[in-house]
Amino acid sequence: MSPWKRQRHHRYTLVVNTWKRNDLLKQSISHYASCTGLDSIHIVWGEPNWPSDLLLDFLQHTVQSKARVGKKIELKFDINKETSLNNRFKEIKDLKTDAIFSIDDDVVFPCTSVELAFNVWQSAPKTMVGFVPRIHLGEEKKQNLSHYTYGGWLSVWWMGTYSMVLSKAAFFHKKYLGLYTNQMPSTIRDYVSKIRNCEDIAMSFLVANETGAPPIWVKGKILEIGSTGISGLGGHNKRRSECVNKFSIEYGHMPLVPNFMKLLMAETVGFGESNSH
Repeated sequence: MSPWKRQRHHRYTLVVNTWKRNDLLKQSISHYASCTGLDSIHIVWGEPNWPSDLLLDFLQHTVQSKARVGKKIELKFDINKETSLNNRFKEIKDLKTDAIFSIDDDVVFPCTSVELAFNVWQSAPKTMVGFVPRIHLGEEKKQNLSHYTYGGWLSVWWMGTYSMVLSKAAFFHKKYLGLYTNQMPSTIRDYVSKIRNCEDIAMSFLVANETGAPPIWVKGKILEIGSTGISGLGGHNKRRSECVNKFSIEYGHMPLVPNFMKLLMAETVGFGESNSH
């Protein structure tokens, strides 16, 4: 057995969510293929047409040319017949690593930041470790009369605390894919599909409910290479506040746990935070 295979528990799988943005996908894959701890890449594909041979050939060539000497990175497309945000957390049966780095195709982080976040996750593998913090505001009251508000980056900056790290850039254990697909309340998955939003909040709820622990925020340099997507639509924060309230009702309590701790990379100086989602 090669040293590479023996060390797979020290590697991670990149799961990339993409939708009709092949240029961004190419940039993202080209960048992450050179990261030290990368074992394999799964691209969540929900478009009606299968990826073209031209795209497949380009990505395969790029991955192997960027990979370190003696290292072979597996590249797979996870094809989905239906278009749903739940697809990004569909269970993947043949994963060879415990760690998943979930990433959107429109954000890029330096490999040094990714490796730091991975090392942090290895010390706390039950929780989520990520780069984009968010918070729920409000307090749980009796008789299920709580009302929560979804707080974006400005709320996190102002209050100095967070209770979620978004799955657009986060590490978590592969077992949560199975839990999201098979055990999380189906009403939550149905709601996510219906409104085309909040799958990342749903994952934060699921992990917090399983662990009773907060996520961990690694403050790394963020390069956004695409548009704002659904986060730029009117009423976005209102819709996400509705999700927080609905999910807390589905679970029968508020599982999200606030955290004040953040890990700061020196390279973040002079760079702003992502405001999307």
